[in-house]
Amino acid sequence: MTTSPNNLIEWKSSSNAVPYEDGLLWMETRVKEIQTQQSPECIWFLEHPPTFTLGTSGSEKDILDPKISALKTGRGGKVTYHGPGQRIIYVMLDLNKRQRDIHQYVFQLEEWIIKVLQELGLKGERRQGRIGVWITHKGIERKIAAIGVRVQKWVTSHGISLNISPDLKAYEKILPCGLHDFGVTSLEELGVTLKMKDIDKFIHMHCPFQSIDS
Repeated sequence: MTTSPNNLIEWKSSSNAVPYEDGLLWMETRVKEIQTQQSPECIWFLEHPPTFTLGTSGSEKDILDPKISALKTGRGGKVTYHGPGQRIIYVMLDLNKRQRDIHQYVFQLEEWIIKVLQELGLKGERRQGRIGVWITHKGIERKIAAIGVRVQKWVTSHGISLNISPDLKAYEKILPCGLHDFGVTSLEELGVTLKMKDIDKFIHMHCPFQSIDS
């Protein structure tokens, strides 16, 4: 963990998989501390053990395998999968000190990943009406990064999941983000063999959020 004064963003990285419930509890605690200016803003890199989660607009109908259950969460979006080989980026920022515009904030998250993919020789794109980052490969359009956010008193939480080398078969058990006609891909499937720690360097480099001057 990298600590910082309250006017700087803290960058936190967990080397071991963090159970989803534990990560959620830590994040919720940090959000309250940011709201009361007890702790600095934070960007957290982590992975989760295999977990299915259901966002605020999600439906149990999007879970195709009756053997699995999804944890309900306060983030926006529908059902998705988290697991090893996926870079989770939880972003806890105070939009009171930045720009109170959730659409612009989501745009910045998408742009962040698009620039990272560009570094890797891939063209990430937005799609109207579909939050996240998409790649067209061999004529097939698939999602490579999902975005789900929550904003409480203008402090953000949750964030981005970028597929580096997860088990893509897990997505066959759900309708990812409730979309019937589009699949999911990963950097590994697209021929990018860099390790996660190397990709993290590009993620850090292209972060669109700067520390706030005191």
